[in-house]
Amino acid sequence: MAKDFYGELQLGILGGGQLGRMLIQEAINYNVNVHILDPDKNAPCRKLCNRFECGSLSDFETVYNFGKDLDMITIEIEKVNVDALEKLEDEGVVVYPQSRIIRLIQDKGMQKQFFKQNDIPTAAFQLISNKENLYETAIPLPYMQKLRKDGYDGKGVKKINSTAEIEQAFEEPSLVEELVDFEKEIAVIVARNDKGDVSTFPLVEMEFNPDANLVEFLISPSTLPFEIQTQADEIAKKIAEDLQIVGLLAVEMFLTKEGEILVNELAPRPHNSGHHTIEGNMTSQFAQHLRAIFNLPLGATTARTNAVMINLLGEPRYEGLAKYEGVEDVLAVEGVFVHLYGKKYTKPFRKMGHVCIINDDRELAIKNARWVQETLKVKA
Repeated sequence: MAKDFYGELQLGILGGGQLGRMLIQEAINYNVNVHILDPDKNAPCRKLCNRFECGSLSDFETVYNFGKDLDMITIEIEKVNVDALEKLEDEGVVVYPQSRIIRLIQDKGMQKQFFKQNDIPTAAFQLISNKENLYETAIPLPYMQKLRKDGYDGKGVKKINSTAEIEQAFEEPSLVEELVDFEKEIAVIVARNDKGDVSTFPLVEMEFNPDANLVEFLISPSTLPFEIQTQADEIAKKIAEDLQIVGLLAVEMFLTKEGEILVNELAPRPHNSGHHTIEGNMTSQFAQHLRAIFNLPLGATTARTNAVMINLLGEPRYEGLAKYEGVEDVLAVEGVFVHLYGKKYTKPFRKMGHVCIINDDRELAIKNARWVQETLKVKA
C-alpha cells in the first residue's frame, strides 16, 4: 500500500452487517479509518465506523461515489455492483478481493464452470435458463436446483424430488446439481496476499439447521483422518492460486460417504465457518483478511484449543424488537464467549449473533455448546 496505517488509510467496506462489524473491531487495532455503505439505516456497523452511508450496494452511482475518494475497498457481501468496482479499479482505488473474482462468485454457474476448467472436484451439474429445461435435464432425480444469482443462507436452493415438483421450481437461470449423499459438510478458509503468500486455517466440520438451511454448529479442529484434512487444505490453496485472489476465501465442501471431497461453493470474504477463530486460533479470520488486503505477513492460523461455534438464530414464531434470554447463565460458564451483532429486530432464523465455546476437553466443549444452544434464546 502506498499509504501507511496510523490513521491515514481510508478503507471502504461494502456491507454493514455482522461481518463488517467484526472487521471493524479488528481494524481498530490497525488505526484504519473505516467507511461503510449499507442499505439498512439500522445496520450493525452504523455506530462503529468513521463514516456510515445508507445506500444501495447494487446501484452503480452509489457504489462509485462511495468509493472514489477512498484508498481501498473490500466487501462483506458479494451482492454488490461490480461495474462500479471495475471503474474504481481503473481509477486507482484498490479493490480486494478483485472485482473480476466478485463477478465470478456472484454467479454460481460461472463458479461451477471455473471448477470444471481448473480440475477442482465438484458434483456433476448442468446450467439451465428456465424451469422448462428441467424436464429434459441429464441430471437424474432427485437433484438440487440453485439460482445462479442472489442466493444466500440457504435461500435460492431447492431440492426437486420428482417431475411433479418441477412446477414449484425456480423460473430464473439456475444450475441443476447432482444430489450428493454426503457424510459431512466441511470448510477451509484460505488467505492470500498480493505478494502471493498463502495460508489456510485448519479444516472445520459443520452441522446445518435443516429448517433454515444454514450453519448451526461448527467444531474445530477436525478429527477427520489426516489425509482428508490435507486434501481439503490443498484444494483450498489451489483455488486461491488459480483465482490469484487477494483477501480471504471460504471454501465450502462436501465429504462423501466414500471419502471423496467435492467443492460446493466459495465466499470471497470472512465467513460463518470462521467465527470460532476469534477465540480458537492464533489469528482470527478478520485479522487475516485485513493482513491479506493490506499485503502484510499472514498470521499463524494454529488452533489454540478445541472450539465450537454456534449461530444464535432468531427463534421460530418470534418477530420484532430482539430480546435475549439466558445471556447471564451462559456467561457464568468458563470458556463461553458471546458475540451479539447489534441487530435491533429479530425474525425466525435470522442470524442475531454467535457463541464460541472453547475447552481443552473436546467432548466437554461439545457438551457445553449443546447446553448453550438450549439456554440462550433470541425472542421478541
